[in-house]
Amino acid sequence: MVARMHAYQREFVDLLVRHEAVRFGEFTLKSGRRSPYFINAGQLRTGAAIGGTGRAYAAAMDRAGLPCDLVFGPAYKGVPLAVATAIAASHATRDVPFGFDRKEQKDHGEGGWFVGTPPQDGMRVVVVDDVITSGQSIREAVALLRGAADVAISGVIVAVDRQEKGPSGRRTLVELRDELQVELVPIVSIDELVEDLQQRTVDGKQVLDHQQAERIAAYLAEHGAPA
Repeated sequence: MVARMHAYQREFVDLLVRHEAVRFGEFTLKSGRRSPYFINAGQLRTGAAIGGTGRAYAAAMDRAGLPCDLVFGPAYKGVPLAVATAIAASHATRDVPFGFDRKEQKDHGEGGWFVGTPPQDGMRVVVVDDVITSGQSIREAVALLRGAADVAISGVIVAVDRQEKGPSGRRTLVELRDELQVELVPIVSIDELVEDLQQRTVDGKQVLDHQQAERIAAYLAEHGAPA
């Protein structure tokens, strides 16, 4: 039994379902594993969808109490997340700048690795990304930021924690937290998402049935790690 979800988490789950950013079935992951569910935040690609996504990220940032002088999104999926989170935060509690990186360093014009507001000494940076599986994109983003300026990484917010095991056998989120010495905040975990969708419908439809939930539980028993 997971803790009762907050309103912004449930609204985010609805958003994932309505835009088919979460799907249930059988999928081959980048790692080669066969998974009974798939998360693709790239499906959140309309104005309303990315607006709702930004509100969820901003709410998670506020709930976790993360100080923020810059919202940073790793290219490419993190780019709209950074913009949407900064916009949502400005409507709610604070006006914060955003920035993101290029895949290749620009050698003309303003040059450099960064677009938008670049990291500067003393900044407290919140990184936004889509899902935690291996954590490699988060490692690269934190290294890039720390290499560019004397910044403090306040935390990393992701859409969904898949609760996968890392190389040590511990949950990847825990490995990353200890390795990078940063707070990692998922909007929802896969456990929370599954339990929520088992208990209700979305727009009158049963999204997740008992059999699908059992397949996810079996997958996590093999490849996942407890909270």
